[in-house]
Amino acid sequence: MSRTRVFVTGMGTTNPVGGDIASTWESMVAGRSGVRRLDDPWVEEMPVKIAGRVAVEPTEVLERVKARRLDRSSQFAMVAAMEAWADSGLADAEVDGDRLGVAVASGIGGVTTLLDNYDVLKEKGPRRVSPLAVPMLMPNAPAANISLLVGARAAVNTPVSACASGNEGIALAVDQIRLGRADIVLAGGTEAAVHPLPMAAFANMMALSKNDGDPTTVSRPWDTGRDGFVLGEGAGVLVLESEEHARARGAKVYAEVLGAGITADSHDIAQPDPGGRGGARAIVRALEESEISPSDIAHINAHATSTPLGDIAEGLMIHATLGAQADRVVVTSTKSMTGHLLGGAGALESIATILALHHRTVPPTINLDHQDPEVELDIATKPRDLPEGQIAALNNSFGFGGANVAVAFGTV
Repeated sequence: MSRTRVFVTGMGTTNPVGGDIASTWESMVAGRSGVRRLDDPWVEEMPVKIAGRVAVEPTEVLERVKARRLDRSSQFAMVAAMEAWADSGLADAEVDGDRLGVAVASGIGGVTTLLDNYDVLKEKGPRRVSPLAVPMLMPNAPAANISLLVGARAAVNTPVSACASGNEGIALAVDQIRLGRADIVLAGGTEAAVHPLPMAAFANMMALSKNDGDPTTVSRPWDTGRDGFVLGEGAGVLVLESEEHARARGAKVYAEVLGAGITADSHDIAQPDPGGRGGARAIVRALEESEISPSDIAHINAHATSTPLGDIAEGLMIHATLGAQADRVVVTSTKSMTGHLLGGAGALESIATILALHHRTVPPTINLDHQDPEVELDIATKPRDLPEGQIAALNNSFGFGGANVAVAFGTV
């Protein structure tokens, strides 16, 4: 594989703290939570009654007819892709579709379409099931619809690796560019699983927090009072471009994707390796592929979901891989504000990592009142400045099934 440099030239998102990049970054730096009590009619009988709904409904952005033909996960992906594509300046350019790809992931896919149509089947019979149900619920629907939006005719892929999916999409996109299969790839992830069945399932496996206090304080990575994650929804999409293509058109550049590491735990279907060995290998591989050393890393946007075991394991792997540098890296978890977007998490948090490098500011981890003594990390609880000069940052994502992805970004 070539060492082609890959630049981030556009970004877009919709998530619980903002409906676009500008509002998202402003909320993150201000430390505002997007978690709230749900008002859906089904919520009263649920063991968990909070989640991170998107700040701006996609129907406020998409045309009504188009929105009705998309699962909610695809709606989020389209909103994010439209912003990223416009932000890159490519929307008004002549782009060779044969050299344009998509790698947009989802951990669960069109679950709301699937379950809603099953309810229709049971209550009204097979003739009332939507003829659009399959193209709406299939996991690759978000990526496919983005390809139709921009005219992408190179590979259109959908990695599915649970909560590591979004970052795996970014890693795959980098590979496609370095293998010479595309000049531009729209990459990221999306998820829309705020629905009674997934929420009941996560709650019953003791993954979700059942804290019934102020919803904005429930997601608390690394805090001694953490008791599970808060479900979120939304999407993040990056426009990745080869250096040659980006420079030829004079594109603005946010950051460089230096490299990625992908590994598996082979430990448990749901629980992480308590020693963090698989995640540590992913970080090591990301550093090796990026051709950087631990001393180059100034910041980590951690996976840190607010679960008792996972937060400790990630701290162990950061120390195991960065050595003495682990004490000097500024770490944060934006999940404290957004909740956990599952397959969309890595993409949104990669955007936060890129913006931290771009603006030289790390957004805070909120709700960290009493740091777990087993987590020996320098965690930002207020916005923190990053040094000038060439620096790099990591975004970690880990998922059920033992999936681990670490992506390294650098200033340009």
